[in-house]
Amino acid sequence: MASPLSLFESMSVVSATMVEAARANDWDRLVTLEREMAALRNEILHAAAAAQAPLDAAEAVRKAELIAAMLEDDVEIRKHVEPWLGSVRKLLSGTARDRAVRAAYGAFGP
Repeated sequence: MASPLSLFESMSVVSATMVEAARANDWDRLVTLEREMAALRNEILHAAAAAQAPLDAAEAVRKAELIAAMLEDDVEIRKHVEPWLGSVRKLLSGTARDRAVRAAYGAFGP
């Protein structure tokens, strides 16, 4: 089993890759990376529970640096994802509204 710190290092790499995917509007890749991030988070929870010794001072500092970097990445990812999600919501609400109108007035068609 990997150490919690090495898992945080892996999460940081995935987080940076998520930023690249968001900047490129590569939503499929972003979803895949989010799943990878969730798996790493679960591994960290298991590794932390099984850890025999706490992190030393240098490891704790590194962990804090990695978490800070991932939080910055999250802000950057949200800058790209939130506008896209807004347009998707608008599209979906328009589609739902169209279906409701067709259903209400008995209109058929695509």
